[in-house]
Amino acid sequence: MLTQEVIYEQLKDVVDPEIQIDVVNLGMIYGVDVDDDAQKVTVRMTLTTMGCPAMEELQNDIRRKVEDLGASEVVIDLTFDPPWTKEMMSEEAKAVMRYLF
Repeated sequence: MLTQEVIYEQLKDVVDPEIQIDVVNLGMIYGVDVDDDAQKVTVRMTLTTMGCPAMEELQNDIRRKVEDLGASEVVIDLTFDPPWTKEMMSEEAKAVMRYLF
């Protein structure tokens, strides 16, 4: 069954190519909505920067991962409200960032 929890787990496989941390732990996924018949999924997300060069790649990866779960339509709702900050990252991602940078 296609649920928010299943989608979030799947999206942990989508890694930001610049930072090498997944979009869920980076805090870039603001929400996931699954329609009543579990065919249309809307993923509300942001980017770490407005001019992110990986925007198209990330959106395509997210779309593909959700389609792999059985959704027939995936809508990416890109927003910058609120703007992404490092505080949105999971504790695990923050630890990795401290180690790498």
